[in-house]
Order: sequence, then C-alpha cells, then structure tokens
Amino acid sequence: MVPADQGGGVMRADLLRESIAGLEEALAAVDAFDEVLVAGLLRPQPAQAAGLTELAHAVAGTPLAARVAEAAEKAAGGVAGDDHFVALAAARTALLGSVHDALTARVAEATGRSSGEEPVPAANEGQQAANLLAAARSWLCDLARSGWQGMDHDVVSGSAQVVSAMLPDPALRRLATLLDGFSAELAASCPGAAVDRFPVRRWADLWSRAILLTVPGAADAPATGTVTGRLLPLGVDLHEHDTAVQAQVHAVFEPADGTAARLVRASVSVPKPDTVVGAGIWQLLRAHMSLLAAVGEGRSMELHAMPVTAEGDLLWNDENANAGEPADAFATARVALPTATDTVTAPLDRHPARIAVPVFLEGYAAGKDDDTVMFTVAGQPLAVDTDRIPTAGPLTPEAVAASGACIGLLRWDAGTYRVQPLAVETTVRNKAVALHAGGWAGGTTDKAGAKAEKAATDAVAVLRERAGRLLRK
Repeated sequence: MVPADQGGGVMRADLLRESIAGLEEALAAVDAFDEVLVAGLLRPQPAQAAGLTELAHAVAGTPLAARVAEAAEKAAGGVAGDDHFVALAAARTALLGSVHDALTARVAEATGRSSGEEPVPAANEGQQAANLLAAARSWLCDLARSGWQGMDHDVVSGSAQVVSAMLPDPALRRLATLLDGFSAELAASCPGAAVDRFPVRRWADLWSRAILLTVPGAADAPATGTVTGRLLPLGVDLHEHDTAVQAQVHAVFEPADGTAARLVRASVSVPKPDTVVGAGIWQLLRAHMSLLAAVGEGRSMELHAMPVTAEGDLLWNDENANAGEPADAFATARVALPTATDTVTAPLDRHPARIAVPVFLEGYAAGKDDDTVMFTVAGQPLAVDTDRIPTAGPLTPEAVAASGACIGLLRWDAGTYRVQPLAVETTVRNKAVALHAGGWAGGTTDKAGAKAEKAATDAVAVLRERAGRLLRK
C-alpha cells in the first residue's frame, strides 16, 4: 500500500482475490492440448481428438478460428503437416496471452497504475536462414508426433545438427539456445516410456514457443530507442542455475525531458562454474554492469542515450551511464513508483509465468500459514513467495515474516497472486533496517557475504589456472 498523502493510494488487494471471467476455461483448453503432446500425435486416440477440439473451440471467435479448426482436424486424423502444428502452437500461445492480459489488467486495476503504449514491431532487418528455420520446425513437429511418452534418444538427438548450424548466426541464436536447452531436458528423461511424470506445462511452453520462433520474422530484434534521465533502482531479481546466472534490476526511470516516469528493467547474464554459489556470484556479474554497484551502494544512475526496447528493457552499456546521487529504494517506492507507467509486453512474451509487476506494500500484518509467509493487506491475505529469495544477499524469509514494508514483484502462480520480496523494512535488535535481496551486489562487509565472495574468488582462480594450463597444452 502507498500512503495517500504521498501521492498514492491503498492497493486494492481485494481485487487480486476476485475471479476473472473465462480464465479457468482458457487454462482448461491449454491443459487439454498439453495432454495431447504427452501421448503424441503419431497415432491419435479419441482422447487426443477431444483435446484438439477443445483447443479449436477456445479460439472459435478469433481470427485463428479457421486455421486452428483445420489443424485440429488434420492432427486428430494423424495427417497434420508442419503448418498445422504452427497453427496449434499459435492457438495455445494466444490463449495463454489472453490469460496474461486479463491478469495484468487486474493488477493495473489494483495498483492504479497505467500501462505504456503498445510496442511497435521492429522492421525486418534481413531474411533469416529459411532452411534452418524449416529444419528446426520439422524436428519440433516430429517431437509432437512422438509425444513425451514416445520420445527416445534418436528423436531428441535430431536437434543437435540444427542447433550447431544456428549458433554461429546471431539472428538465430535465440531459437538455437531454446532448442539446445529444451533438447537437453528431454534427453535427461529418455526414454519417455519409462517416465512416470512429465513437466507437462513447461515442455508444452517450450515446444510452442520454439515452433513459433521458427516462423520468419518472429525472432526479429525488438524495436529500440534511447533514453536520457535518472534511473532509480527498486531491487534485484536474481536467477541462478548450475551453469548460468542472471541479475535483473527493476527500476523507475525519470526522463530528463520531464515526461512521465516509467518502469524499466536492466539485465545481465553470465555463465558460471557450478562451484560458485551464494554471494560469490556477484563477482561474476558486477564486472559486466556498473548498475549492480549502484544498487549495492543505494545510488541512482544518470543515463545518457541508453538504448531501450519498447518493452522497457534497457540494453545496458556502462559507457552510457554514470553513478548519481544517493537514492533510497523505499523512498523511490513510496514517491515515484505509484505514478510510474507500467511496462508493456510483446505479444510472443505474454504468458502468466512472465508476470512480474513491481509493487510496494506497507502497513500489512505478516504471519504464517503452515510454511507460507502471508501478508494481510487491507484485510486480504496475500501469499509471499519466499522460495524466490536468493541466498546471495542479506534478505531472509525470517526477515520478511517480521517486516512492516516490502518492495516486491507481484507474480501469478498456481492460480493465485503472490509477492516475491526484493527488499523489506524490518527491525533487527530494536533498530529499523532495510534488507535487500541485491544488498551485496556491489560488495559487502557482512561476514557471511565476504566469506562466500572469498571462496568464490579462490574457486574461479583455480578454474582459470586449470583452463590456462589446458590451453597451453
């Protein structure tokens, strides 16, 4: 909640608990199609025909209706071609896009913030390698025919040649990376006949996104412009995997020309050794983006002609940024966030899992429901996703449970809205403190953080020395 005397108002938390018309039906149609992909479409059975029909009926009143109806009929007869699979993937993506739009519209209503203008698609800068896109599409269609239950190493390995041919081309690297990661997940579960349970929604998401990216122009670079003004960080969302890590900074940008402030993001991703964990990952990231040091120090950044996409993603370049004055994230959340314009989402990226809207809450009552931390906001319970709190910072679930104010990302998961904490105000030893998930991004004197950084430094030094030795040989 944002105090009304500071230019904001009480967040309508009650709206987040109200049902949305058509939401369950849209998700049911998606689930029905996802089950079709489990068994595959090589020899369709009546249950799969029913799932295909449900998907077609769900988009019957849209421009996709005729193509999807034909695709569903052909797939149910076991004679679907590549274009038919593209149509089915488009229908599934459109349904999830409608769910995304309905959920974000409800968030906008609850927060009272307006959305930015719809992005203008970028001009096609060149013809992508049509033969490679067709080859990738062919593999994905074969995968849909075999299904998750029927896949084996021969089917999955069919992507290797395509990925290898795509990776050297920057215009195809987005699809190549997706195919590479997807095929690795599939390979880890081969043969499908021996698997009891599949990540049905996830694999269907990856399959449908990949097959749409094989449509020429779908993976074109987004339209970009430049911005000049002051960047006020709100917090850092950290994503860590065994071999890679990404830090995404959410911030309010105030243009130098005095136009309305807007929400933006800046991200940096790097590969990492699996031995570098916890606070040690910051040393891998901060060398590539000066913004992380500013976040750790509680400073703003002055941007000069910084490239930005229509969706609000800053294409960060340290040469276009200078460290600014001190800027407290909670002051930004209280004063600047309520009037900032929300980001917009490109059509292909509209998916419920992509929802991550910065919000500020205070005056709530924090408690626990079993193992879940709950905030009672304006009399309404709101679940807190403490599992997303990284170990690479001073923020902990215990601190969140004892907090009185929170900067977070409002997400939607498992049928309900949840808050992912980025920072909280709480009391430690009778002293009011602010704890940030990205508090160690610029370095730390905290004993635990410093110890983890030193261990990571030693691990990286050993790995570099071994790599150098191998190269010399």
